[in-house]
Amino acid sequence: MGVKVNPRGRTVPLAAHGLVGCAALAAAAVTLPALRPAAGTPWPTVLLLAALYPLCELPARCRLTGGAPGGRDGGPAPLGTGSFFPVLIAAALLLPPSAAALTALPGALISRVDRPPVALRRVWRAAQLALTVAAAAAVGRTLRCPDSLGLGPQTPDFPYVLLPAGATALTFCLVLTALDGAVRAVAEQLPGRTAWHGLLGRALAPHAVHGLAGLMMAVLWRSAYGPVAALFALLPVYLSGWGFAQYHRERAAHQATIRALVQAVDIKDRYTRGHSERVGRASVLIARELGMDEPRLEVVRFAGILHDVGKLGVPTRVLRKDGPLTPEERRIIELHPEYGHEMVRGIGFLGEARTAILHHHERMDGSGYPYGLKGNEIPEYARVVAVADAFDAMTSTRSYSRARPVGTALEELERCAGSHFDPRMVAALVRALDRHGWQTGVTADEPAVPTPRGPTPAADPVPAPLQEPA
Repeated sequence: MGVKVNPRGRTVPLAAHGLVGCAALAAAAVTLPALRPAAGTPWPTVLLLAALYPLCELPARCRLTGGAPGGRDGGPAPLGTGSFFPVLIAAALLLPPSAAALTALPGALISRVDRPPVALRRVWRAAQLALTVAAAAAVGRTLRCPDSLGLGPQTPDFPYVLLPAGATALTFCLVLTALDGAVRAVAEQLPGRTAWHGLLGRALAPHAVHGLAGLMMAVLWRSAYGPVAALFALLPVYLSGWGFAQYHRERAAHQATIRALVQAVDIKDRYTRGHSERVGRASVLIARELGMDEPRLEVVRFAGILHDVGKLGVPTRVLRKDGPLTPEERRIIELHPEYGHEMVRGIGFLGEARTAILHHHERMDGSGYPYGLKGNEIPEYARVVAVADAFDAMTSTRSYSRARPVGTALEELERCAGSHFDPRMVAALVRALDRHGWQTGVTADEPAVPTPRGPTPAADPVPAPLQEPA
């Protein structure tokens, strides 16, 4: 995790400088004992591991080999795509705490930083890794991990080494994520709960894999075959890291595709700016309440975000018309689900989201469009998005209408449940909002909302009480 530039300004908060300074002083205090002449530091092992860590980082961060160029905002690359923590965990298993901390410094100090402040980010990264490795090594020493590994070329002592090695890897994970959360809290000025939310859950599995690879390295290092054999433990780590990087690059391409389509819709239909993102968020709330698993949650989010992409095929003069729609204009607008489905037909990663784009204006009683489906004939994702779409339309402030209170909008949805909307989806949204609440927003260019006078623009052709945008 790199130090963040404060989103409210261009400078790093003073508290972040203080945290980095304290971390650097603590790292210096941890590493200095290894530099004393009488410390008995095993320099050959320290130097080999200190050189190995940045060497392993280079191909993983190189764009030519498909590695990730770095994490969010110029921080380190995601776990498995350039953070060769098995080398550092092996150092924690093989060396005393102060010597193990030294192995992290060269790689951290010479690592590429893509965003300013470069020096501050490098100092933080070096201090963070030094403290993390030292803490992990201290736990390993307390549990006599070096003795379990064997002294010299003796056979390692299995399975007893698994407990101290696991504790070492867990400590590495806990300290690293704790420091990640701390720098997020002070640099981005986030509440503590927000800063640490999800960090440990995302880190546990990768660090468990890294811990096993680090243990393999340490075992081979202490074996009769020596340090050269330990390098073979890094090959599967690099291959898995390369695959992980490719997955993230593909995922980033998917997100870029979605953003481009949504931005195009927002530019064309200024009355509903931001609407797509909120419908995606509300759709996920409903789907999670229904117990959908993570892969399906992502698909339903895509469905909500892209539900109105077909408006790109509707003439702008119709979308922005200041006045009631003629029957012909209404028929044109009602073609937007089919336009959208045609537009995304070839985007394979959307999966079932395509059916939601096509059918999100169907109604439970069969009075919707484009095909007049009823009840369970309507795909589940489409029934989710229909509720999310109508809810956000009623609770969003736009240039031509004021938002309804959330409670009023939910009452309207419940009134129309069974005729317009699936009652299960409405009930799921009610439960989700009771738990999480909802943040409404302005979705038009104008910050102020005048009292509507005259006809409603064409973006909202369905009359009150239920204004469900076409």
